[in-house]
Amino acid sequence: MTDETIISAILEREGGGFVDHPADRGGPTRHGVTQATLSEWLGRPASRDEVELLSETDARQIYRDRFIYAPRLFKVGDGRLRALLVDCAVNHGPGTAVKFLQHALGVVEDGVIGPATLAKLETADALAIYRRVCAERVRYYGRIISNNHSQAVFAAGWCARAAEFIEDAA
Repeated sequence: MTDETIISAILEREGGGFVDHPADRGGPTRHGVTQATLSEWLGRPASRDEVELLSETDARQIYRDRFIYAPRLFKVGDGRLRALLVDCAVNHGPGTAVKFLQHALGVVEDGVIGPATLAKLETADALAIYRRVCAERVRYYGRIISNNHSQAVFAAGWCARAAEFIEDAA
């Protein structure tokens, strides 16, 4: 699975429209890119209008830069596992996605893909790690909702997203 295939699947999952749901902690979003993420990428505060006008081309570049290369997820050789982790990075933040991986591998959870994580990943059973990351993700969604009941409005979508990856593990 290529990075472009992974990005295309994320764009399909996220949809291309502009969203500004009052309960969404990410605020204004287009192509799954939040105002905060766009601001980081631009190196300055992004306006609501800039989010609304974000092109798919720019969204793809943001996904490449912020969610594949910066967190070093390109180092994950198994395409299916990499796709899951990139999707987790988009949905939960790159550091959290890496911590999911590190938890599954049984290494220190510092949110950084370094030599210890890579060494353990090299010898790990990719399918077993994939399944553990899926399980950790489902638990994470549960904690979000338990800690902030206003987020329950997103539960059905989050469950569908997780289920898509769980089915891929079969």
